[in-house]
Amino acid sequence: MEKPWLASYPKEIPHTISYDIKPLHHYLQETASRYPFKKALHFLGKDITFREVHTMAKKFAAYLQSLGIQKGDRVAVMLPNCPQGVIGYYGALIAGAIVVQTNPLYTERELEYQLKDSEAKAILCLDLLYPKVTSVKNATSLEHIILTSISDFLPFPKNLLYPFVQKKQNNIVVKVTETKELHLWKTAMNAGAEPHEIPCDHDEDLALLQYTGGTTGFPKGVMLTHKNLVSNTVMGIYWLYNCVPGEEVVLGALPFFHVYGMTAVMNISIMQAYKMVLIPKFDVEGMLKAIKKHSVTLFPGAPTMYIALLNHPKLHEYDLSSVRACISGSAPLPVEVQERFEEVTGGKLVEGYGLTEASPITHSNFLWAKRVSGSIGVPWPDTKAQVLSLETGEALPPREIGEIAVKGPQIMKGYWKKPEETDAVLRDGWLYTGDVGYMDEDGFFYIVDRKKDMIVASGFNIYPREVEEVLYEYEKVKEVVVAGIPDPYRGETVKAYIVLKEGAACTAEEIDQYARKYLAAYKAPKLYEFRQELPKTMVGKILRRALVEEEVQKNSDEKLG
Repeated sequence: MEKPWLASYPKEIPHTISYDIKPLHHYLQETASRYPFKKALHFLGKDITFREVHTMAKKFAAYLQSLGIQKGDRVAVMLPNCPQGVIGYYGALIAGAIVVQTNPLYTERELEYQLKDSEAKAILCLDLLYPKVTSVKNATSLEHIILTSISDFLPFPKNLLYPFVQKKQNNIVVKVTETKELHLWKTAMNAGAEPHEIPCDHDEDLALLQYTGGTTGFPKGVMLTHKNLVSNTVMGIYWLYNCVPGEEVVLGALPFFHVYGMTAVMNISIMQAYKMVLIPKFDVEGMLKAIKKHSVTLFPGAPTMYIALLNHPKLHEYDLSSVRACISGSAPLPVEVQERFEEVTGGKLVEGYGLTEASPITHSNFLWAKRVSGSIGVPWPDTKAQVLSLETGEALPPREIGEIAVKGPQIMKGYWKKPEETDAVLRDGWLYTGDVGYMDEDGFFYIVDRKKDMIVASGFNIYPREVEEVLYEYEKVKEVVVAGIPDPYRGETVKAYIVLKEGAACTAEEIDQYARKYLAAYKAPKLYEFRQELPKTMVGKILRRALVEEEVQKNSDEKLG
């Protein structure tokens, strides 16, 4: 059977979907028409309706057009989760532009690379980022900087508006001076014009340039069309079949500049008229308060978010029973975390899988049907998947380990201005993920590890995730990541970086004894290092490569010394 997973599908999820593909921003218009006064966004105590979001998105679109932004021009959005991020994203699409989601934590070097590579003509950013943006502007194609402040949506005193670009002269605040290049959000919102309708070929026209993390080489701009994003969002809606349009409350803790948060939180919420509670900065107690206060029902997240909540000392003070469904992505979900989170909330937490090049979701466990712990689940509707031999590239039978390849309407058009890199991963419509795993007889898939993260020690293939799963089961371990570090004798050796639970004390010998009960001797870590925290991306993915690079640098320094 080509798709054995379909036998496990509940009757509520179709095997194939009849998509009403249209430009992504049209869905905001439709939702604003159906639910004009429903709360779309909650941000630091303020509610904004769908009609207000749509009206402001149109104003922003018209303002961009007045600045000369034309169809296909790139507009960068460099914001945390805030109303302007949602409005700016959809406004840029209405204007016919291609959105370039930009991480607010980028260094000048990272920002300059992305703006130059995308050839962005305009950027919408926070006032506190203004110095960073201006420092790289002359090296890029930027023509317009549009500034906004958190205070644009909150009743702060006027002297706090745009505090990072205002200067005091004789204790008097000098107003920001708008120029041909510098513009203020409030000016755009007060312009009052209607945008021109821009024709859109949703199959071919890009909606988004989403840059990959760049763990190897420079980041690549993933070209995602309106069709890619719409189809993946619609698949997600069918997967959440027990959720009611206009009724759900979603915790917007995943950053929207990350493709997972953009699809699983923002786009699904816009299509289904869910209320988004925006969390601009990762704050565990703030998230607990938000879940309790707003009776959050959906919480897409990453494992580190769930781990942080479960280990918060005041967890017992918060009622989290409103949470009904969580799909975890961006990193492997430890089984222990899944089980404990479900005990605390009474809701369902399942692991999903995807990658930027797939808009991003391709697989997930069922929330209200059969699921397999430790598995990433089954392919979503209209999504094909297979496991290919690492040696020959041929399709493998169940239980055999190889590279996972996926195919479907959510798969990217290619990498921006990088045809060779595109050809390396896209073949006959199949996306070669670079992830190593296998499929069982029922069509459930399992990730063993990233192809490039596999550790080869003394000729043995060791997959870090397998070792991490064992260490996560040890009661004193809060977080762990396993990496292969250079070893002159074995080629690579296994090292575990561990963060202990608060108040816990433990030795390397103690953990090693535990690990060797459940792992073959060649798989057990040879080295352990305890840390207060692990390096992570904004979405909570642990940066394994950063730790390996540390070790390489350390070895280099020792040789030089």
